[in-house]
Amino acid sequence: MIRVVIDTNVVVSALLLAGSLPEAVINLAFPGDVRWIASEPILSEYALILRRPRLAIDPARAADAMRRIRACVSLIVPTISVNAASDPDDNMFLECAEAGGADYIVTGNIRHFPAIWRKTRTVTPREFIDVWTAALENVR
Repeated sequence: MIRVVIDTNVVVSALLLAGSLPEAVINLAFPGDVRWIASEPILSEYALILRRPRLAIDPARAADAMRRIRACVSLIVPTISVNAASDPDDNMFLECAEAGGADYIVTGNIRHFPAIWRKTRTVTPREFIDVWTAALENVR
């Protein structure tokens, strides 16, 4: 099963843009088609950002999204510290990816991450959907 760490910007975009590629990425995780891995710091950031007034996401919708996310993620506890992302706040995603054995980090800000970290590849939502589609075709 493909294991992914999903950056906060993908979660936000999924809620703001119905029918978008970020929403498609998220929707693969809810039925368990991919394994979404996250740490408590990542989940805390999701919740904090989704409550930002400037995003104008209905609080009940944000809370529902967080309930659904918590119900489907595989929660891991990173054991190493990483300092490889250009934005220090993004290091927690690399830490989670390494600890959880992620195949991909899915982000709208690929410039913040190394192209490959250990065995994890950084991809955009479009690239991830392409990878997923190709994997499905190889199974058939």
